[in-house]
Amino acid sequence: MGNALFIIWRESAEAMLVIGILYAWLKHQPDRAAGMRYLWGGVAAGVGLALALALIMLGVIKTLSGDGLERFQLAMMLIAASLITQMVFWMRKHGRTLKRDLEAGMALNAERANWWGMLTVVALAVGRESSETVVFLYGFGFESHSASEWLLTVALGVGLAFVTFWALQRGSQIVSWRRFFQLSEALLLLLASALVIAAVEKMIMLGWLPTGIDEVWDSSHLLDDGSTLGNLLASFTGYRAHPALTPLLAYLTYWTAVLLYRRRPA
Repeated sequence: MGNALFIIWRESAEAMLVIGILYAWLKHQPDRAAGMRYLWGGVAAGVGLALALALIMLGVIKTLSGDGLERFQLAMMLIAASLITQMVFWMRKHGRTLKRDLEAGMALNAERANWWGMLTVVALAVGRESSETVVFLYGFGFESHSASEWLLTVALGVGLAFVTFWALQRGSQIVSWRRFFQLSEALLLLLASALVIAAVEKMIMLGWLPTGIDEVWDSSHLLDDGSTLGNLLASFTGYRAHPALTPLLAYLTYWTAVLLYRRRPA
């Protein structure tokens, strides 16, 4: 559940950043009372979008079985890995102008007295974070844990996000938004690569891909991926003590693509 806790913490903190930017902007506006109602209405609508997506996914799961369910789980793993990677690079590109862009959109809607437009902006911003979280959690094995475990994980993740947001808003030189995104970016990419490994292994299990060499090396004497620490490392990074060739090639291909993209000129 460690990877799920991290995802909820990170996504909740980012959603709180968006809400915080808009809340701070609205406090200085003449129509702030009306604006606040639409701000919180947009937050509620965004969370509602995520809950609707979760219910749809649960409905799909109940109608599938056997190979159909395996294919759906595989698709969600690949979608989650793609979304995580896309989200990291989107934030790298737009992070510095996020505050300015959000405030510009809010100012335009306020100027036109378009409060519903403002609600839509907030709902889409919060809904994007919340919906991504739902997809990520299913990709990491939502169905393998009980409802009580997930409720506890969500509560802990949101609580940690609130504490993190409070600390970052205080403007500490040690803990800053820049450091937060740098650290979380690296961890998110590691999680995405772990999903790629899991997806390729599932494709091998379904007979869609060959295994290649069954065991490229054996590092279980150093760290067994069945141990507590090894399992945690496997969940966060895709580590395998007995890696097969095909998943290993997929892992190397993913990181090569990520590093090449990062080195592109701005």
